[in-house]
Amino acid sequence: MANYITQRDLYDVYPNIGEYDSKSVVYGWVVDSGSRYKAENSGLVTVLFADGQNLGNAQSAKTDVDANGEWYYDATNDVVYYYNSSTNPQNILMEAGEDNNTFKTRMISNATAYFNSKVDSTLPKEMFLLADGTYDYFIKRTVALFACGFMIKAYEPDSDIAEALLEEAETNVADLNNGTVKLGFQTSGDMSQGVVEKVSVSGALNIVDTRGDYIGTYDKIKVIVTTAGAIGTAKYSVYVKDADNLKTKQVVTDKIINGDYQDLSGGLQIRFSGAADNSAAVQNDEWQIEVAGLKEHTDNASVRTVQLTRNAKKRKRYSIFND
Repeated sequence: MANYITQRDLYDVYPNIGEYDSKSVVYGWVVDSGSRYKAENSGLVTVLFADGQNLGNAQSAKTDVDANGEWYYDATNDVVYYYNSSTNPQNILMEAGEDNNTFKTRMISNATAYFNSKVDSTLPKEMFLLADGTYDYFIKRTVALFACGFMIKAYEPDSDIAEALLEEAETNVADLNNGTVKLGFQTSGDMSQGVVEKVSVSGALNIVDTRGDYIGTYDKIKVIVTTAGAIGTAKYSVYVKDADNLKTKQVVTDKIINGDYQDLSGGLQIRFSGAADNSAAVQNDEWQIEVAGLKEHTDNASVRTVQLTRNAKKRKRYSIFND
Protein backbone atom coordinates (compact mmCIF):
# COMPACT_ATOMS: atom_id res chain seq x y z
CA MET A 1 0.00 0.00 0.00
CA ALA A 2 1.14 3.54 -0.75
CA ASN A 3 2.36 5.77 2.06
CA TYR A 4 -0.36 7.80 3.78
CA ILE A 5 1.71 10.94 4.23
CA THR A 6 4.32 13.20 2.65
CA GLN A 7 7.24 15.02 4.23
CA ARG A 8 5.00 18.10 4.57
CA ASP A 9 2.84 16.17 7.05
CA LEU A 10 5.87 15.58 9.28
CA TYR A 11 6.36 19.31 9.73
CA ASP A 12 2.66 19.79 10.47
CA VAL A 13 3.02 17.42 13.42
CA TYR A 14 6.44 18.60 14.63
CA PRO A 15 7.85 21.75 12.96
CA ASN A 16 11.41 21.09 14.18
CA ILE A 17 11.64 17.61 12.63
CA GLY A 18 14.21 18.92 10.12
CA GLU A 19 16.75 18.99 12.95
CA TYR A 20 16.75 15.20 13.15
CA ASP A 21 18.46 12.90 10.67
CA SER A 22 20.46 9.70 10.66
CA LYS A 23 23.90 11.28 10.26
CA SER A 24 26.74 10.56 12.69
CA VAL A 25 30.08 12.34 12.88
CA VAL A 26 33.12 10.44 11.64
CA TYR A 27 36.18 11.10 13.81
CA GLY A 28 39.83 10.01 13.83
CA TRP A 29 41.02 10.98 10.36
CA VAL A 30 44.69 10.30 9.66
CA VAL A 31 46.80 10.37 6.51
CA ASP A 32 46.72 7.12 4.57
CA SER A 33 48.82 8.22 1.59
CA GLY A 34 49.46 11.73 0.27
CA SER A 35 46.14 13.61 0.33
CA ARG A 36 44.11 10.48 0.96
CA TYR A 37 42.87 10.16 4.52
CA LYS A 38 41.28 7.33 6.41
CA ALA A 39 39.14 6.87 9.52
CA GLU A 40 39.09 3.45 11.13
CA ASN A 41 36.17 1.91 13.02
CA SER A 42 33.81 4.36 11.36
CA GLY A 43 30.82 2.03 11.23
CA LEU A 44 28.80 1.46 8.07
CA VAL A 45 29.07 4.37 5.63
CA THR A 46 26.55 4.39 2.78
CA VAL A 47 26.76 8.14 2.16
CA LEU A 48 29.58 10.48 3.21
CA PHE A 49 29.09 14.19 3.86
CA ALA A 50 31.70 16.96 4.13
CA ASP A 51 30.35 20.08 5.86
CA GLY A 52 26.85 18.93 4.95
CA GLN A 53 27.61 18.31 1.28
CA ASN A 54 26.71 14.89 -0.07
CA LEU A 55 29.88 13.53 -1.70
CA GLY A 56 27.95 11.25 -4.02
CA ASN A 57 28.61 7.63 -4.85
CA ALA A 58 31.58 5.82 -3.38
CA GLN A 59 34.51 4.68 -5.48
CA SER A 60 34.97 1.01 -6.25
CA ALA A 61 38.22 0.61 -4.35
CA LYS A 62 40.59 2.46 -2.05
CA THR A 63 43.07 2.97 -4.89
CA ASP A 64 40.41 4.84 -6.88
CA VAL A 65 40.22 7.56 -4.22
CA ASP A 66 42.61 9.97 -5.92
CA ALA A 67 40.68 13.22 -6.54
CA ASN A 68 39.10 15.82 -4.26
CA GLY A 69 35.81 14.71 -2.76
CA GLU A 70 36.16 11.04 -3.66
CA TRP A 71 35.67 8.39 -0.99
CA TYR A 72 35.41 4.67 -0.40
CA TYR A 73 34.22 2.48 2.48
CA ASP A 74 36.04 -0.80 3.16
CA ALA A 75 33.35 -2.93 4.84
CA THR A 76 35.73 -5.80 5.58
CA ASN A 77 38.05 -3.66 7.70
CA ASP A 78 35.52 -0.97 8.67
CA VAL A 79 37.59 1.89 7.26
CA VAL A 80 36.40 4.90 5.28
CA TYR A 81 38.78 6.73 2.90
CA TYR A 82 38.46 10.35 1.74
CA TYR A 83 40.59 12.50 -0.57
CA ASN A 84 41.20 16.22 -0.01
CA SER A 85 44.30 17.97 -1.29
CA SER A 86 43.59 21.29 0.43
CA THR A 87 42.05 20.60 3.84
CA ASN A 88 42.62 17.98 6.51
CA PRO A 89 39.24 16.31 7.23
CA GLN A 90 39.97 16.78 10.91
CA ASN A 91 39.07 20.42 10.24
CA ILE A 92 35.85 19.55 8.38
CA LEU A 93 32.55 18.25 9.69
CA MET A 94 32.65 14.73 8.25
CA GLU A 95 29.42 12.75 8.64
CA ALA A 96 28.14 9.36 7.59
CA GLY A 97 24.49 8.56 7.05
CA GLU A 98 21.59 8.77 4.66
CA ASP A 99 20.55 11.77 2.66
CA ASN A 100 17.88 13.59 4.68
CA ASN A 101 15.17 13.08 2.05
CA THR A 102 16.01 9.39 1.80
CA PHE A 103 15.90 9.06 5.58
CA LYS A 104 12.51 10.75 5.84
CA THR A 105 11.09 8.64 3.03
CA ARG A 106 12.27 5.47 4.77
CA MET A 107 10.79 6.55 8.12
CA ILE A 108 7.47 7.40 6.44
CA SER A 109 7.38 3.92 4.87
CA ASN A 110 8.24 2.33 8.20
CA ALA A 111 5.54 4.34 9.98
CA THR A 112 2.95 3.38 7.36
CA ALA A 113 3.78 -0.31 7.71
CA TYR A 114 3.76 -0.06 11.51
CA PHE A 115 0.39 1.71 11.49
CA ASN A 116 -1.11 -0.92 9.20
CA SER A 117 0.10 -3.67 11.52
CA LYS A 118 -1.49 -1.99 14.55
CA VAL A 119 -4.89 -1.17 13.06
CA ASP A 120 -7.72 -3.65 13.51
CA SER A 121 -7.83 -5.95 10.48
CA THR A 122 -11.60 -5.42 10.17
CA LEU A 123 -11.05 -1.81 9.10
CA PRO A 124 -10.92 -1.50 5.27
CA LYS A 125 -7.58 0.25 4.73
CA GLU A 126 -8.32 0.82 1.06
CA MET A 127 -11.18 3.10 2.17
CA PHE A 128 -9.04 5.48 4.22
CA LEU A 129 -9.10 7.68 1.11
CA LEU A 130 -11.60 10.54 1.07
CA ALA A 131 -13.68 11.58 -1.90
CA ASP A 132 -11.07 14.17 -2.95
CA GLY A 133 -8.35 11.53 -3.18
CA THR A 134 -6.55 12.49 0.04
CA TYR A 135 -6.29 10.42 3.17
CA ASP A 136 -8.36 11.18 6.25
CA TYR A 137 -6.58 13.71 8.48
CA PHE A 138 -6.80 11.42 11.52
CA ILE A 139 -4.92 8.73 9.57
CA LYS A 140 -2.32 11.20 8.27
CA ARG A 141 -1.70 12.71 11.70
CA THR A 142 -1.32 9.32 13.35
CA VAL A 143 1.18 8.03 10.77
CA ALA A 144 3.10 11.34 10.90
CA LEU A 145 3.29 11.04 14.70
CA PHE A 146 4.80 7.58 14.36
CA ALA A 147 7.26 8.74 11.68
CA CYS A 148 8.42 11.75 13.71
CA GLY A 149 8.77 9.60 16.81
CA PHE A 150 10.88 7.08 14.91
CA MET A 151 13.09 9.80 13.41
CA ILE A 152 13.74 11.49 16.74
CA LYS A 153 14.44 8.18 18.49
CA ALA A 154 16.99 7.29 15.80
CA TYR A 155 18.81 10.50 16.69
CA GLU A 156 18.08 10.63 20.43
CA PRO A 157 16.81 7.29 21.83
CA ASP A 158 15.75 8.69 25.22
CA SER A 159 13.93 11.74 23.87
CA ASP A 160 10.87 12.84 25.85
CA ILE A 161 9.56 14.52 22.69
CA ALA A 162 9.62 11.22 20.82
CA GLU A 163 7.83 9.48 23.69
CA ALA A 164 5.07 12.10 23.69
CA LEU A 165 4.58 11.83 19.93
CA LEU A 166 4.46 8.04 20.00
CA GLU A 167 2.09 8.05 22.98
CA GLU A 168 -0.41 10.20 21.07
CA ALA A 169 -0.06 7.94 18.02
CA GLU A 170 -0.73 4.80 20.07
CA THR A 171 -3.78 6.48 21.67
CA ASN A 172 -5.09 7.35 18.21
CA VAL A 173 -4.73 3.74 17.07
CA ALA A 174 -6.57 2.52 20.18
CA ASP A 175 -9.39 5.01 19.54
CA LEU A 176 -9.57 3.89 15.92
CA ASN A 177 -9.73 0.22 16.88
CA ASN A 178 -12.32 0.90 19.59
CA GLY A 179 -14.55 2.81 17.19
CA THR A 180 -14.50 6.02 19.23
CA VAL A 181 -13.41 8.13 16.23
CA LYS A 182 -15.18 8.49 12.90
CA LEU A 183 -13.25 8.54 9.66
CA GLY A 184 -14.46 10.34 6.57
CA PHE A 185 -15.65 7.19 4.79
CA GLN A 186 -17.54 5.82 7.78
CA THR A 187 -21.22 6.05 8.55
CA SER A 188 -21.84 7.31 12.08
CA GLY A 189 -24.83 6.53 14.24
CA ASP A 190 -26.25 10.06 13.92
CA MET A 191 -26.24 10.20 10.11
CA SER A 192 -29.88 9.09 9.99
CA GLN A 193 -30.64 12.47 11.58
CA GLY A 194 -28.47 14.31 9.07
CA VAL A 195 -25.03 15.91 9.30
CA VAL A 196 -25.32 19.59 8.33
CA GLU A 197 -22.43 21.29 6.55
CA LYS A 198 -22.25 24.88 5.29
CA VAL A 199 -21.42 25.05 1.58
CA SER A 200 -21.63 28.83 1.10
CA VAL A 201 -23.35 30.91 3.80
CA SER A 202 -22.99 34.66 4.24
CA GLY A 203 -26.33 35.43 5.89
CA ALA A 204 -27.26 35.37 9.58
CA LEU A 205 -29.85 32.59 9.37
CA ASN A 206 -28.58 29.04 9.69
CA ILE A 207 -29.89 25.50 9.84
CA VAL A 208 -29.55 24.83 13.55
CA ASP A 209 -31.33 21.52 14.04
CA THR A 210 -32.85 18.49 12.35
CA ARG A 211 -35.67 16.23 13.46
CA GLY A 212 -36.65 12.69 12.54
CA ASP A 213 -34.77 9.80 10.96
CA TYR A 214 -33.96 9.45 7.29
CA ILE A 215 -35.93 6.84 5.39
CA GLY A 216 -33.70 5.70 2.54
CA THR A 217 -30.15 4.49 1.98
CA TYR A 218 -27.85 7.49 1.44
CA ASP A 219 -27.97 11.02 0.08
CA LYS A 220 -26.36 14.44 0.16
CA ILE A 221 -29.27 16.85 0.30
CA LYS A 222 -28.92 20.41 -0.95
CA VAL A 223 -30.74 23.24 0.84
CA ILE A 224 -30.56 26.68 -0.78
CA VAL A 225 -32.09 30.07 0.02
CA THR A 226 -34.13 31.26 -2.97
CA THR A 227 -35.45 34.50 -1.45
CA ALA A 228 -33.43 36.67 0.95
CA GLY A 229 -34.83 38.04 4.18
CA ALA A 230 -35.69 37.32 7.79
CA ILE A 231 -37.93 34.57 9.14
CA GLY A 232 -41.35 34.94 7.54
CA THR A 233 -39.90 36.39 4.35
CA ALA A 234 -36.96 34.22 3.31
CA LYS A 235 -37.64 31.12 1.25
CA TYR A 236 -35.73 27.89 0.70
CA SER A 237 -35.70 24.97 -1.73
CA VAL A 238 -34.44 21.40 -1.35
CA TYR A 239 -32.75 19.12 -3.88
CA VAL A 240 -32.11 15.37 -3.47
CA LYS A 241 -30.56 12.65 -5.61
CA ASP A 242 -32.14 11.15 -8.69
CA ALA A 243 -31.18 7.99 -10.56
CA ASP A 244 -28.05 9.59 -12.01
CA ASN A 245 -26.67 12.16 -9.59
CA LEU A 246 -26.86 13.90 -6.22
CA LYS A 247 -28.61 17.23 -5.53
CA THR A 248 -30.57 17.27 -8.80
CA LYS A 249 -34.21 16.47 -8.02
CA GLN A 250 -36.18 19.34 -6.44
CA VAL A 251 -38.53 18.18 -3.69
CA VAL A 252 -39.21 21.46 -1.84
CA THR A 253 -39.77 24.67 -3.84
CA ASP A 254 -39.64 28.22 -2.48
CA LYS A 255 -40.99 27.42 0.96
CA ILE A 256 -41.20 30.33 3.43
CA ILE A 257 -38.82 29.93 6.37
CA ASN A 258 -40.99 30.13 9.50
CA GLY A 259 -38.52 29.25 12.28
CA ASP A 260 -40.27 25.95 13.09
CA TYR A 261 -39.35 22.47 11.93
CA GLN A 262 -40.01 22.29 8.19
CA ASP A 263 -39.86 19.71 5.44
CA LEU A 264 -36.53 18.43 4.18
CA SER A 265 -36.77 14.94 2.65
CA GLY A 266 -37.03 11.27 3.54
CA GLY A 267 -38.82 11.85 6.83
CA LEU A 268 -36.43 14.55 8.03
CA GLN A 269 -37.21 18.14 9.01
CA ILE A 270 -34.93 21.14 9.49
CA ARG A 271 -35.16 24.30 11.57
CA PHE A 272 -33.67 27.71 10.74
CA SER A 273 -32.68 30.26 13.36
CA GLY A 274 -30.47 33.31 13.87
CA ALA A 275 -28.95 35.24 16.75
CA ALA A 276 -31.73 37.88 16.60
CA ASP A 277 -35.36 38.01 15.53
CA ASN A 278 -34.43 40.06 12.47
CA SER A 279 -31.50 37.84 11.41
CA ALA A 280 -31.69 37.50 7.65
CA ALA A 281 -30.71 34.92 5.09
CA VAL A 282 -28.94 35.87 1.88
CA GLN A 283 -30.04 34.54 -1.48
CA ASN A 284 -28.06 31.46 -2.57
CA ASP A 285 -26.90 30.64 0.95
CA GLU A 286 -26.40 26.88 0.69
CA TRP A 287 -26.07 23.89 3.01
CA GLN A 288 -25.41 20.21 2.45
CA ILE A 289 -27.00 17.60 4.69
CA GLU A 290 -25.43 14.15 4.47
CA VAL A 291 -27.79 11.37 5.49
CA ALA A 292 -27.87 7.59 5.74
CA GLY A 293 -30.81 5.35 6.48
CA LEU A 294 -31.61 4.52 10.09
CA LYS A 295 -31.14 0.81 9.40
CA GLU A 296 -27.97 1.20 7.39
CA HIS A 297 -24.77 -0.34 8.76
CA THR A 298 -22.93 1.88 11.24
CA ASP A 299 -19.16 1.63 10.85
CA ASN A 300 -17.99 3.13 14.12
CA ALA A 301 -20.55 1.85 16.58
CA SER A 302 -19.22 1.72 20.12
CA VAL A 303 -20.44 -1.85 20.53
CA ARG A 304 -19.31 -4.34 17.91
CA THR A 305 -21.36 -7.39 17.05
CA VAL A 306 -20.65 -10.72 15.45
CA GLN A 307 -23.30 -12.32 13.27
CA LEU A 308 -24.05 -15.91 14.17
CA THR A 309 -25.92 -18.39 11.98
CA ARG A 310 -27.49 -21.69 12.79
CA ASN A 311 -26.57 -24.73 10.78
CA ALA A 312 -29.63 -26.36 9.28
CA LYS A 313 -28.10 -29.79 9.67
CA LYS A 314 -29.76 -31.73 12.47
CA ARG A 315 -27.54 -33.15 15.14
CA LYS A 316 -28.31 -36.31 17.02
CA ARG A 317 -28.70 -35.83 20.74
CA TYR A 318 -26.88 -38.35 22.86
CA SER A 319 -27.70 -39.17 26.44
CA ILE A 320 -25.22 -40.13 29.09
CA PHE A 321 -27.82 -42.50 30.41
CA ASN A 322 -27.94 -45.74 28.43
CA ASP A 323 -30.99 -47.96 28.42
